[in-house]
Amino acid sequence: MPRGEKTKYTDKQERKADHIAEGYEKRGVSDKEAERRAWATVNKDDGGGKKEGGSGRGKHTGNPAAHKGGKSGGKASASRSATSRSESAKKAAATRKRNAEHHAH
Repeated sequence: MPRGEKTKYTDKQERKADHIAEGYEKRGVSDKEAERRAWATVNKDDGGGKKEGGSGRGKHTGNPAAHKGGKSGGKASASRSATSRSESAKKAAATRKRNAEHHAH
């Protein structure tokens, strides 16, 4: 099978890659690079194409890397005080503003 062939990917994996690539393109990444990153992400999540191969066995597509965390997410910030979270948010906003000004030039 030549490099870059997508015949072993399921429709769901292709939709996933399209969706990921769209997100990168919205953020200004070139079409070609967005496509490359999208398929790299699908491969990381699912371990490659899921359609049956020569052995005749398909692969399960569960537990993608993108879904790690889940229930545990948010516990750390929930245990912090409101003022602490607010300070962090202000600092992050200032950093984003500073970076935006820096990259605008």
